[in-house]
Amino acid sequence: MKIAVAAMGTEVAGHFGHCANFILFDIEEGQITKQESIPNPGHKPGFLPNFLADKGVEVIIAGGMGGGAVEIFNERKVEVVVGAQGEAQVNVELYLKGELKSTGSICHNHEHSHECGEHH
Repeated sequence: MKIAVAAMGTEVAGHFGHCANFILFDIEEGQITKQESIPNPGHKPGFLPNFLADKGVEVIIAGGMGGGAVEIFNERKVEVVVGAQGEAQVNVELYLKGELKSTGSICHNHEHSHECGEHH
């Protein structure tokens, strides 16, 4: 399993599309076996969810995320967990224990609202 965290360094980013980097965690038998940070290749509507899904990501953890990105992740069968904050690795460990729950928080009010797609 592969889990991605939208991050600012090692902390969970407040907004998925505007993060500085993504930290990819490889998981085997409920344990983190590998961790890799990759820079955000750029925020274009619809690009990042497909970019991460193409890398084999099955779960994305972020502080907040626009509705358009959530829809694409859903179409690609990637689980979306939003409302996370703090250290990325701690959030992944909580997720693996079943203790990290998504708040369902979709970004509605930010300076790039036109990039979020439809809001429900």
